[in-house]
Order: sequence, then structure tokens, then C-alpha cells
Amino acid sequence: MNLEPEIEKTENLIACAQELEQKFRSDPHRPKYHFMPPSAWMNDINGAIFWKGRYHIFYQHNPEGGYWKWMQWGHASSIDLVHWIHHPIALTPTLDGPDRNGCFSGGAFISKKGIPTFIYYGVPDGTCLASSQDDMLINWTKHPDNPVTPEPTPDSPDFGKYTIHDPSAWLDGDIYYQITNNRNPNGKGDAAYLFRAHDLDCWEYVGLFYQSDRRWTEFDEDCAVPDFFPLEDKYMLLFCSHLQGTQYYLGRLQNELYHPEIHGRMSWPGGQLGGARTLLDSKGRRVFFDWVRELQGSERERASGWSGVMTLPRILSLADDGTLCIQPIPELEVLRMNPRTHPDVQLATDSDLVLDNIQGRCLELSLDMEPQDAQEFGVKVRCSPDGDEQTIISCHSASKKLKVDISKSTLDEKIVYNYYRNTGALDRLPEEKRVVKAQEAPFELSVGETLNLRIFLDHSILEVYANSRQCITQRIYPTRSDSVGISLFSGDGSVNVKSIRAWDMAPANN
Repeated sequence: MNLEPEIEKTENLIACAQELEQKFRSDPHRPKYHFMPPSAWMNDINGAIFWKGRYHIFYQHNPEGGYWKWMQWGHASSIDLVHWIHHPIALTPTLDGPDRNGCFSGGAFISKKGIPTFIYYGVPDGTCLASSQDDMLINWTKHPDNPVTPEPTPDSPDFGKYTIHDPSAWLDGDIYYQITNNRNPNGKGDAAYLFRAHDLDCWEYVGLFYQSDRRWTEFDEDCAVPDFFPLEDKYMLLFCSHLQGTQYYLGRLQNELYHPEIHGRMSWPGGQLGGARTLLDSKGRRVFFDWVRELQGSERERASGWSGVMTLPRILSLADDGTLCIQPIPELEVLRMNPRTHPDVQLATDSDLVLDNIQGRCLELSLDMEPQDAQEFGVKVRCSPDGDEQTIISCHSASKKLKVDISKSTLDEKIVYNYYRNTGALDRLPEEKRVVKAQEAPFELSVGETLNLRIFLDHSILEVYANSRQCITQRIYPTRSDSVGISLFSGDGSVNVKSIRAWDMAPANN
């Protein structure tokens, strides 16, 4: 038997893999400790689930190239939420099946029989199911009756009543429930459609699960990739609109109707979050994951060989006043290296202090800042020595805002931070408002409260946590190799910086 062709093929594959590894290692924008696929495109986090002692995430994935194409479900698992093992593709379209044009977004749940089950949008025919009975969730079997909830056709009596997109499901007692996205809001704002079933292959349409009353969202926002779950004594509906990104409601569930009481966003104009999913782990924690998209453009993303990254896992809980708490998982501390501190400092009005012993691209920073009479104060990261590149994280007392100023984050003129994710909607804005200079989130310090910032820098991704009740995620693409500086600043008033700590962060996967 002549093995030379096989040997040559293997050698070529190894050479290609080594070339790609070197390319990624030298890429100044590719994150090192945030989760990413080995290569190519990723978007929405799909069926996140805790099973047999492991955290599993699934995600929209095109393994055949660096950009959007034939959508499949990638798969990775972890025992600590920090170090991930990549597994084979979990779902791929069946050429003659209801998902022949793509296995699009959905969720995961445990069936009455205790079997992990996917629910997803099979393009073009409707809601599909798949299940797995192996401990590592490697092998998935599609339901023989897919689509279990068909997409209504023009000759169907249900045409126009609902749409079948981005399904999410859960088991409540003896009844399965499924909600889907109102992909076409028709000026009514976000909403979700509700279905129920006693058996997974027989779903009935119930009606609207909720309809936006337009207090909080715009008329053309939809309820994409919904994830619905109890959070302490409330119910949380986590979703993404194609217009504005990731957001949530906290409210009541009564008689198969959801009543939102609190609304919040996790991405604001200029932000890039847009495809979240959660799971409940064995410690009773509600763990959140989201997709952070790129801004480099399709050509450069294809050329780079990768696109998209996952946020760090976050823990969601409720504060005493019923509002949302957002915290980074404590497991991330295992990545800390080279700890540094800086003596406490008093910042006078309009002052700037460069932290000479703290700089880098892969860092965790922890700061406690006590405003005295300052109305604006914070920290600057990824600063070049001359200040031509810098990203400014600031607290604004008067406007009650936490801001990430991205007006000088990069000298790359092709990086644009638009007001809307859907650029077609920009036409309704005045020209001067279409491009955003800062992502701004509502945030207010109470009288005498110290600002605690947890900041995670990882090349082109920045996550800022403030007092466990707000978090801004931002993409930044500094071009200069010397854009690594960190400095503190105070605007129109003085600030007492009580604690300054920093760590380099070890690579986790990439």
C-alpha cells in the first residue's frame, strides 16, 4: 500500500495549521483569554447548558471560512468556565432536511426524560429539535418529525399570526413552553410568541407572550434570540434586537403571559453585544454568555481567518431593590499573573496620573475611586504616549452615566461606531448623530459611595464592570504598538483613589 499521498496530505495539514497558529499569534487584535473558536466565524451563543459537571456552550459557527456562510452549531465545554475544550460540530444542516439552509439560533433544555435537548430554527422550514444521550454531548440526533413547529406558509391558516425564529424552550411542571421572536415588528416594537406542548412533537400556538408597550424600546426593535428563566423572585427575559443589541426585562409570569416591570440594556449605541444565552449551574448561579461582533469589515475578517468573540462569563442576580447585579465569575482569578499595586493617590482638579508600573494589552484592573467634588473622573486605557490613541472610561455624576469614550480608541479610519447595529436605520438620524463617540450606560453613585471598577482588557475587547450593577462591553482596535499605557484622571474636581491593583492575564485558549 502506497502511503505517500496520505503522508503528504497530513504534512500539508500540519503546515497549514502551524501557519494559521503563527498568524493568530501575531494578530494584534485577536483576544487571548476570551473564548473564541479555533478559527473562522462565530456569532450568537446558542444552547448553553450545565451537564454532568461540565459547562457546555454552543454557538453559531461557520468552520469553513472567516465569515458568515452555511450556519452550524459549534461546541465547547469547560469544568471551570475559563479553560475550554473544543469539540466537533454539534449541528450541521441536513441537505434534504428542514434545516437544509442552516441551523440557526436556539436554546437547550432538559426533557421530561432527563435528556439534553436542542431547540433551534431550521432554515427554511421552522422549529427543529435534536437530543443527545452521551455524557459529553458530542453526538446529537435530530427529531424525526422536524420541523415540530413549521413556519407558516401563505396558504396556512396561521400565516401572519406568528413567526418562527430563534426559539427558546423550558419545562414547567408537565408542560413544555416555547417562545419565538417577532422578526418583523411592523412598527409595534418587540414581542414574543408563545407555544406549549405536552409532548415535544406536538406544539400548539397560545398567543403573544408579551408585547412591548413602547416605554423602553423603539418601534422597530424585535425580540431576537430570547432566553426566559426565573431569577430569584422575578422572571427575566433576555433578548437582543437587531437594531440595538442585548437587553432584558425583569417581571412577572402570570397565566401564560409575561408582564415586564423593569427594562435594561447591556449594549448601547456604539456597542457590539448581540446574541446572549444563560445557564443555571450546580451552584445555583445564573451564568451569562454573549457574542461580541467585529467592526473590521467582512474583507479584513475573512483575511484574518476569524470573526467574533464571547464575553467573559458573568453571574446575574438581583439586588435588594430588585434591580440586576452583574459580576464577572470569580474563577477568572486563576489567570492572574504578575500582580502590581500603586500607592493610593489624591487627584486634584483637571489632573492626569500615568501609572508607570501598570500597562499592557491583556490586563485585569481593579480600582476604588472616591469622588470628593469631582463630576467626571475615571481611567484611560490603551494609551499611546502622546495620547493620539486612548480609550477613556469615566463616571459622570451630573448626567448619571458610565461612559466608554471611543473617539480616540483607534487611528484606523475604517473602524466606525454606528448609533444603530442595523445601518439601514441610520437614515432616520441627522448626519451628526449617526456615528457614536462614546458608549454611555445609566449609572449613579449614591451619596458617599465609592466607585469600584473591574476592567478586563484583552487586545481588541474591553469589559468594564461598575459596582456590580453595570457593565459596558466595547471593541477597540488600537493601531500603535505603544498604545499600552494606563492613566487616572479627574475632571472638574478632586478624587481620592483608594486602591489600584493590576494583573497580567494568562492566555486561556487562543
